[in-house]
Order: sequence, then structure tokens, then C-alpha cells
Amino acid sequence: RSLEGLKAFSCLEELIVDNNLLGNDLLLPRLPHLHTLTLNKNQISFRKMLKCLFFIYITDIESLLDHVAEVAPSLEYLSLLGNEACPNELVSLDKDEDDYQRYRYFVLYKLTNLKFLDARKVSKREHEEAKARGAFMKVVKPKTDTESRDLRSDSPGMPYTPLPSGSRDSKSHKGVFAKCRYVYYGKNSEGNRFIRDEQL
Repeated sequence: RSLEGLKAFSCLEELIVDNNLLGNDLLLPRLPHLHTLTLNKNQISFRKMLKCLFFIYITDIESLLDHVAEVAPSLEYLSLLGNEACPNELVSLDKDEDDYQRYRYFVLYKLTNLKFLDARKVSKREHEEAKARGAFMKVVKPKTDTESRDLRSDSPGMPYTPLPSGSRDSKSHKGVFAKCRYVYYGKNSEGNRFIRDEQL
């Protein structure tokens, strides 16, 4: 599962390492002439997670793409099909076309020279969208209940509450009910600007 032997092939232009159980810790030597890299059906996934207050940020694909951008600056074709990191309806039932498109924008944001990603040519519009919004297409998933509980147990208890002390008792409820008299005349309606008096 190591690619250390590639150091001797610095002029390598194509590298196909499908079905090799390669993971997120994949390290490539510097390959300045590499233009085609296929990593299909490996174990590149979203396993490593950074916990934040409301979300879990998935970082593995980002670090892998940064590494590939650094060691293979001439890369034009990349394929990650069959990996968990490549959200695809055929591989995972909970993914859809929008997930895959966000993934494409993020990969294109990181690897700006790509002309072909997975099984599809990269369009000019995709490059423009990736340049404008690709940084915000990082895969983020909401925390599950167990992860929320873990984070709450890690953080110290917060003594502050926005409610007054009297309202915290579950047996003494206080509420207000009021009636407001308002009649809508339509004076400020935008639609009235386009209706003439003779049409009324």
C-alpha cells in the first residue's frame, strides 16, 4: 500500500492505482509531469473529523487534494470514483447529484488545472463556479445526537441562562395574550402601482 517506489519515476505522466486499498494518508513523491491520476475504488473517505460547535468538518479530502496539488502541478485528469470521498448515487444511496456537484466544485477549486474529473469533462462554467464558490463547497454534515452529547460533556457547564430565575420553574407558567386590531387597506401594496384607476 506504499507508493515510495515512485520516487525513481520522476518523469511519470500517468498513474493508475485503482483497487489498491489506498487511504487518506496517501503520500505521493513529487511528480511534475504527471497529468493523469486515477484512484478509483480505494479507501479514500471522510473518516477524520474535526469537531466544532455546530458541525463536524470533514478534512481528509481537503488535505489529500492539497497534497496532490503540491506534488502534481501538471495534473489534468483525476478520478476518485468508487471512494467514499466521491459522493455518488451509485455507490451510496444517501447521496444525490447535488452532493456530487458540490464535490466537483470543491475538487476543481483545489485543483485548478483539471480538464477531466471522474467520468466527466470539466466545463468552463464549472471552472468559473468553482473559482467563485468552490471554497464554500467543503462537505459539512450536522452533528448527530450522540456527537452533540459528547461535545456537551467535554465543555464545562454554562451557568448563564437568558431566562429570568422565576421563569425556570416548570410549574409556574406566565404568559400574555393580547388582541390587535389591524385592517389591511392595501395602500402600500406593490401591486397597486401597476393598476390604473379606470381598471378598478
